[in-house]
Amino acid sequence: MDITMGRYGIWRHETGLGPDLAKEIESLGFGTVWIGGSPSGDLRLAEDMLDATDSLVVATGIVNMWSTPADEIASSYHRIAAKHPDRFLLGVGVGHPEATSDYTRPYATIVEYLDRLDALGVPVAGRALAALGPKVLDLAKDRSAGAHPYLTTPDHTVSARERLGAGVLLAPEHKVVLDTDPDAARALGRPAVRKPYLGLVNYRNNLARLGWATADMDDGGSDALIDALVAHGTPEQVAARLDAHLAAGADHVCAQVITAGMRDPEPDLRRLSTALGLT
Repeated sequence: MDITMGRYGIWRHETGLGPDLAKEIESLGFGTVWIGGSPSGDLRLAEDMLDATDSLVVATGIVNMWSTPADEIASSYHRIAAKHPDRFLLGVGVGHPEATSDYTRPYATIVEYLDRLDALGVPVAGRALAALGPKVLDLAKDRSAGAHPYLTTPDHTVSARERLGAGVLLAPEHKVVLDTDPDAARALGRPAVRKPYLGLVNYRNNLARLGWATADMDDGGSDALIDALVAHGTPEQVAARLDAHLAAGADHVCAQVITAGMRDPEPDLRRLSTALGLT
């Protein structure tokens, strides 16, 4: 397999995605669109976006192991991979304990799920793993094409690359707001960080490993933390923040462009594409 994702992608919740936007993302030079929000196991949205585009890679960020059986996702994977070879990356992950009462053996569940994908013929090179901490990063290295960390900083990218070593995919997500007013940018970015992520133990633990204090994570997050997790400013300033992940060892970085009220993101995508030198 040879999935060419490009250096830059766009991460967007599944409710804000569709074939028309996928075509626009492709035309702006982004290499990959990531489907966020635990997409359903039939992966029809991924297939529809691939059908509508010519070379864009579609990745899931991520299919939740608790809600989607491996057998179901494997069937969908094979359907899509046969139709669009080298253009689909199956991102899977275990989610967080607050989401399910069954979250008692997360590491074992990941291993069992990957074992089942192996048995069903889903290739290691065709899947990626949501990973933040050392143990799951090791799994991503050994059992998948690589890691898709969410809600991270370039500091995490440095440590993740050290853990993964060379030749393993590292594709972090980073939120962005194209606004030069820091207060206005934080007003948009903070809700996207605060709920649910600052209330989830796995994300808090990861931020603590990066040196953030409990006080930074409480009460909606300190300005410093929000600024670290949500790049804002001119398109050029935001592009530089995304490039910091690449300089830190990422192969690919996907921008989650936050707009007020989930409004049409295309104007901001166009401005960001130009700043990144894609168009």
